[in-house]
Amino acid sequence: MYTAQGTINRDALLEEHLPAVRRQALSLQVKLPSGIDLDDLIQAGTIGLLDAMQRFDPNAGASFSTFANQRIRGAMIDELRTRDWLPRSVRRNARLLEQSLRQLEQRLGRAAEEREIAAEMGVSLEEYHRLLLDTNSGHLLPFEEIVAESGEPEAGAGAPATPFSALVDHEQREQLVTAIEQLPEREKLLMALYYQEELNLKEIGVVLGVTESRVCQLHSQAIKRLRTRLV
Repeated sequence: MYTAQGTINRDALLEEHLPAVRRQALSLQVKLPSGIDLDDLIQAGTIGLLDAMQRFDPNAGASFSTFANQRIRGAMIDELRTRDWLPRSVRRNARLLEQSLRQLEQRLGRAAEEREIAAEMGVSLEEYHRLLLDTNSGHLLPFEEIVAESGEPEAGAGAPATPFSALVDHEQREQLVTAIEQLPEREKLLMALYYQEELNLKEIGVVLGVTESRVCQLHSQAIKRLRTRLV
């Protein structure tokens, strides 16, 4: 995408990659609360695309598509992180759930069942399921959350990866893979369908034979198991 003068044709690049902005926005939207507007994600992603056009260095080795997709996704995630849609009481209950889950599974030496977790928290199974739904929206993109909390630079941030940061990234991913392997089979399948196959909640529900609401509960529970083992 170059002009006759050998410079990047920004208008052509923008037109070519705008559909990718919408695709990424739609992909993220299915993982978010209903109050998150698609147009807001698209707007943030478009800003990320424009930023990529300004910062792209064709001599760096990566293709523009790869670089732009990282910037688009990063801009959308940054937009989401500026929002705080979970009430303080829900966040407090989420921390209590993770603490209870960590203690229970350490004591049991295995993945705890839902009834056991509810009993550990001193709530009914119905209350536990409701808490899972309430807190599901607070766990967007778990690996990126964990990486961000560790202080590691985000992909596409422009700074070259050092050998140490590459090692940390590799070790974290290895830990994540190990933690996922330890999940109960249904939750492990859900994670694969959600993050690898990129199915939406309705499609996953059809595969698992459960409702979309139940998929949200299982996803929230799986993320909490992972966080107790990785954070």
